[in-house]
Amino acid sequence: MSSAQLEDKSDALDPRSKVPWWRTRTRAMGIYGAALGTFLFTLGLPTDFFLLFVWLWLATVAWNIDQPRGFHLRWLKDWGPLLALLIFYDLSRAAAKLFQAPHIKELPAADRAMFGGTLPTTWLQDKLYDPNHVHWWDVFASFVYMSHFVAAMTVAVVLYLRSRALWTAFMRRFLFLTAAGLLTYFVYPAAPPWWASKFGYITEHVERTSGRGWGAIGLQGTGKMLGAGQAMSNPVAAMPSLHSGWAMLIIAFFLPFVRKRWWPLLFAYPLSMTFTLVYTGDHYIIDVLVAWTYVALAFIIVGATERWWARRKRERAEANAPMSPAVASSPLTAVN
Repeated sequence: MSSAQLEDKSDALDPRSKVPWWRTRTRAMGIYGAALGTFLFTLGLPTDFFLLFVWLWLATVAWNIDQPRGFHLRWLKDWGPLLALLIFYDLSRAAAKLFQAPHIKELPAADRAMFGGTLPTTWLQDKLYDPNHVHWWDVFASFVYMSHFVAAMTVAVVLYLRSRALWTAFMRRFLFLTAAGLLTYFVYPAAPPWWASKFGYITEHVERTSGRGWGAIGLQGTGKMLGAGQAMSNPVAAMPSLHSGWAMLIIAFFLPFVRKRWWPLLFAYPLSMTFTLVYTGDHYIIDVLVAWTYVALAFIIVGATERWWARRKRERAEANAPMSPAVASSPLTAVN
C-alpha cells in the first residue's frame, strides 16, 4: 500500500476529516463574532474582568475549536489565578479610599509647575470641549478610553495562543505593574481633576467626559456600562494612571520585535491615551508620568529577576550534571 493510500485511510478514520479544520474554525469564529457584535452593540464593551475573561476564553475556544475539551479547560486553569488577582484588584482598589484621606492639592500643583501655572486638563477642555455638541475627538477619546479594558488582555490571549514563553514574560510585567499601582492606591490615594473640581478643591471647572462620545454614534449601552463601572470604582485612585501604564506596557513589550521606523506609530497609542485621560478630566499629567516610570521599573526589575533565575537554573544544572567516564577516571578528578 502506498503512502498516499495510507494517508487517505487515516483521514477516513478521523471523523474531523469530513470538515476541513479551517472551515470549522471559520464557522466557530463567525458564530463568536456575531455573538460578540450583538453583545457590544446592545450592552457595550465589558468593563469588569470576569465578563471580559469569559469573552476572551470563548475566543480561544472558537479559534481552537478542533481541540479536545481538556485543551480548553487548561486555559481556565492557566488564567484562573490571574482572574482572581484582577478581581481582587478591582475590589481592593475601591476599598483603598477607606484607609486615609485622599491627596488633592499636590497633583494639580505638579501639573501647574510643569506647564507654567496652567492645568493641561482645563486648557484642553477650554479649547475642545463643547457641552452642546459632541465632536469627532470626543468619540475618539471614548474609544481610546474603553480600549483600556480590553487591549492588554487581548494582547495576552494572542501571546498565549502563539508563544507560552512570550505570554509568561508579558504577564510577569503586567502583574508587577498592576500590583505596584494597587499598592500605591493604598499608600497614596489621590483625586483626579474632575473630582477635585466637583468638590471645590481646585478653582478650575473640569467635566468628566470619557463616555460622552458613545451616545453620538448610537452606542448608548456602552456609555451606560462605562458609567456603571465608573460609579463602582474608587474615585481617588488616580495615582498612578494604570490606563496609561497598561497602554505603555503593551507598546514597550513589542518594541524589540518591531523595526524602529514603526516605533512612532506604536507610541501613538499611549500618547492618544494620555491625551484622552487629560482631556476627559480623569488624570493629571503627573499621574501619567509616574505610571510610565512604573512601566520602566517593571521591565528593569522583572528582567533582572528573570536573568538571575535563568543563571541560577543553569548553574544548578551544571552542578548536577553527571561527569563523563573519561572525566571521572581522570587522575586530576581522583586527586581532587
